[in-house]
Amino acid sequence: MTQLVQALVLGLLIGGVYALMASGLTLIFGVMNIINVAHGALLILVAYVTWRIWSTTGADPILLSIVMTPVMFGVGWLLYKGVLIRISGRPPGMSVLLTFGIAITIEGVLDVTAGNKFRSATPSYFNQSFRVFGIHLPKAQVYGCLAALFVLALLYLVLSRTWTGRSIRACAQNASGAALVGIQSAGVAALAFALGAATTGVGGSVLSVLYPFFPASHYDWISRLLGIIVLGGMGSMSGALVGALMLGLAETMTATYLSLQWSTLVFYAVIMVVLLFRPQGLFGTRLREDVIA
Repeated sequence: MTQLVQALVLGLLIGGVYALMASGLTLIFGVMNIINVAHGALLILVAYVTWRIWSTTGADPILLSIVMTPVMFGVGWLLYKGVLIRISGRPPGMSVLLTFGIAITIEGVLDVTAGNKFRSATPSYFNQSFRVFGIHLPKAQVYGCLAALFVLALLYLVLSRTWTGRSIRACAQNASGAALVGIQSAGVAALAFALGAATTGVGGSVLSVLYPFFPASHYDWISRLLGIIVLGGMGSMSGALVGALMLGLAETMTATYLSLQWSTLVFYAVIMVVLLFRPQGLFGTRLREDVIA
């Protein structure tokens, strides 16, 4: 019984981190209809910068997210204004090609500047755990999940309690209707992309502690995150949360009772089964053209 509870708790802790990473990706798609394939590369970029600062100064990697988050907000804003605005209104396939090019560019820069080697930040608490009722809670996972939940709560408050958030949600639901009431879709799109990129500031810093990484790791991460938002429903924040928790639980339960190498396979098998019966995902909505088809 203790082993089961341990696996469930670890799965939820990891799922919380996955939820943060996927939230920015699904926010960008929901508002802009852009599939940001470069999201994983931005996570790895932040992880490398965090690792470099930690190895040089000894600063806590997770606390460095306080600095990395506004930096990545600015990076996201510049990326949209300088590159992505050129494909505004184009089919989603164009965004896949363009953001994949950005991802490859980031990978190449990291290969040249940091080397194609595995890195990982290991702060003093890396091998320490809290013990609660016989359950071991690794401090790194606990701190990472708390940071993720804090940012998710802030993102929820921004989207639900501010006029800026209402503008973002209005554009996500009906861009034409939002334009009729004076909401500038171009400015909202830039803000949404910047917010999505800002989540990689925390996600990448936490990733640098919890997982070894190297420049090409972004392929693995973008496949996980795309799997999460497809399972939950493209553009659905609540769906991303549920999908992330399912991935975390699938990984830990499979690793505990079967083998770690089967954990990701089990998650994608679950996605296939769900999509067979609900192609729009758990929380997605069927579009008019889906019904006609």
